[in-house]
Amino acid sequence: MIRFEHIHKTYNLGKTRFTAIEDLSLEIAQGEFVALAGPSGSGKTTLLNLAGCLDKPDRGHIWIEGEDVTGIPLAALAVKRRSRLGFVFQTFNLVPVLTAFENVEYPLMLGGAPRRARQAVVTIWLDRVGLTPHAGQRPDQLSGGQRQRVAIARAMVASPAVVIADEPTANLDSATTVNILDLLEQINRETATTFLIATHDPLVMERATRTVMMRDGRIVSPERGTPAKAERALAC
Repeated sequence: MIRFEHIHKTYNLGKTRFTAIEDLSLEIAQGEFVALAGPSGSGKTTLLNLAGCLDKPDRGHIWIEGEDVTGIPLAALAVKRRSRLGFVFQTFNLVPVLTAFENVEYPLMLGGAPRRARQAVVTIWLDRVGLTPHAGQRPDQLSGGQRQRVAIARAMVASPAVVIADEPTANLDSATTVNILDLLEQINRETATTFLIATHDPLVMERATRTVMMRDGRIVSPERGTPAKAERALAC
């Protein structure tokens, strides 16, 4: 589903050249639930940005669904990002003046989906994340867990092949984190959507089918997840 081949990525920090990713290669299969772990500054967010077609590597190639996205034009990259990728963020990134329903609907509006069709899909996804009674509420009227459920529905509404999540449980308490992870696992199991999640949270790593450890822009060890989780993944 996603393949990184000898990726390099650097940034200019004033007069200093900072290497964020160095000669990184990694393959993620369809339907995997992958946790990307490591200390701050290890390159996790940079790798998510590259996987999400939000940035391009200096060298190397990135393949998504069998397509080398490294060299495609920015306009085509934006279409790929909108139609095949979903995003979930630590700070939810909801539009504050829109209702929960409208926030979930927004990606479909950008994609030009007809009004009746997009509203039907939004209704389905709000029900799946348990927020039908809150469809008319704005983000400031929702709890943190409810806002993250809106963000998950928004990420899934266009049926993406891959969901990119950056610290999705960082602003949640432990009980809400468990509920959100239950939801993500259920979606992963039922839709075979690939999840790539950058995290410091041990609860996320316990649920992952694989935890990829990073340090200083390199992969330290692409370990398997817990035996129980691996067995559940094989059973599915």
